[in-house]
Amino acid sequence: MSEPADLVVVGAGPAGMAAAATALAGGLRVVLLDSGTALGGQYWRHPPEHARAAVPTDDLHHGLRRYRALCAALAAGRAAGRLDLRLGHHVWSAVREDDGFAVHAVDRREAPRETALVLRTPRLLIATGAYDRQLPFPGWDLPGVLTAGGLQALLKGGGVAAGSRVALGGTGPFLLPVAAGLAARGVEVVAVCEAAHPKAWLRHPGPLLRNPGKWAEGAGYAAALVRHRVPVRPRTAIVAAEGGERVTAVRIASLAPDGSPRPGTERRVEVDAVGVGWGFAPQLDLLVPLGCALTDSADGNAVVAVDGGQRTTVPGLYAAGETCGVGGAALAVNEGRLAARSVLADSRTTPVPADKRPAAVRSAVTRQRAFARAMALAHPLPPAWPSWLTDETVVCRCEEVTAGAIRAARADGAHDHRQVKQLTRAGMGWCQGRMCGPAVHCLTERRRAYQPAERLVATPVTLGALADLDEAPAAPSGPTASTASTASTDNGATDKECS
Repeated sequence: MSEPADLVVVGAGPAGMAAAATALAGGLRVVLLDSGTALGGQYWRHPPEHARAAVPTDDLHHGLRRYRALCAALAAGRAAGRLDLRLGHHVWSAVREDDGFAVHAVDRREAPRETALVLRTPRLLIATGAYDRQLPFPGWDLPGVLTAGGLQALLKGGGVAAGSRVALGGTGPFLLPVAAGLAARGVEVVAVCEAAHPKAWLRHPGPLLRNPGKWAEGAGYAAALVRHRVPVRPRTAIVAAEGGERVTAVRIASLAPDGSPRPGTERRVEVDAVGVGWGFAPQLDLLVPLGCALTDSADGNAVVAVDGGQRTTVPGLYAAGETCGVGGAALAVNEGRLAARSVLADSRTTPVPADKRPAAVRSAVTRQRAFARAMALAHPLPPAWPSWLTDETVVCRCEEVTAGAIRAARADGAHDHRQVKQLTRAGMGWCQGRMCGPAVHCLTERRRAYQPAERLVATPVTLGALADLDEAPAAPSGPTASTASTASTDNGATDKECS
């Protein structure tokens, strides 16, 4: 593709793949960027191509038929010269520029060397997904304590189990596939500690009845857990972890309705690994600096506000998937399709493809978004979870800021997580608050949804790569780009991925 792109899509997970495929079907020239080395994002994570035969992971995935169809559509787009697929590219900034956008990225496929490039496009679609939301507890910084998503990433990406005796805790349906995947690999899952109670779903019967596929999926996981004798403990939480060089045990307690541990219910369970997940936080790092309006979601996160066609409040900027609210891969795919249809309609240069009636896609998005809202309401963060923390519990791991320091900052008048950061450095370390931000927000004030701070640099970038920007011309969106000469080898391997 030697001509400029009509659309740049950031993120090659379910939403980004669907958006790129739909835009290609409508005749647009597309650049698709992702920091990973393969298509699929976190949801469709696979082992490297050369290891797939030795490390089968298909049983850990849902929707593989859809994934392979999207891969085939993208491969066809590349063969036709209308898709420029750039894997291993980290987008660190996107800015408005004249009548379009400048997307700044670094090519990291030849690490430690980084090559900077700038892509210019009249329309930009952000589909960067989400990451695990964490709540601290005593011992959560011990080696062997991971996020639930981290446990699953090890399984999907390399067939690796983090331990032989594992406890899972947190809230939300995501704990179930993680437990089932571990058990299927011979891991003893000693407990799945779910802070909520299944009865909470009875308050939202409508979304459940309108999404029968979710029932079938949940029943499959339940059957797998029964088959492997994995105990699921409702209204229970992992409130502490113990160990020296690594975790050796967890303390589990039953929870009162407000989330405080019930006196006399705490017990110690020996483990060699722990996975904890409290839902997900949308990845908004590229969207916030662009000036998009945000809105509150039912799970306590701020998400990007979009219209019925996935348009943000910034002209020419679209969003799809978990950036608009956490709701799963099926919803992300449909939102990606909707967003690309809007790009096609707004471009006014080509007819919208008739692959599926737009009304049907919008109806699916509405139905799936209602289910996501019901899920968030049925699996809230326990209001009294801060009672699990001692003053010595580390909250910000990068800067080693404790719960006691945050409480002291609040007592001194800090009324939000930004002021706490100024007083304690919580959120100023390597992760820039991605891990501790939601927790600091909850410890400080809960009346508003958590909104991440604006970051002009979304991912760490070297000074050398920044210096390259002054010397190199802007990269065209195609194989004539200065970085495209190094892209052919790795992206050639991706042709196998999509075949």
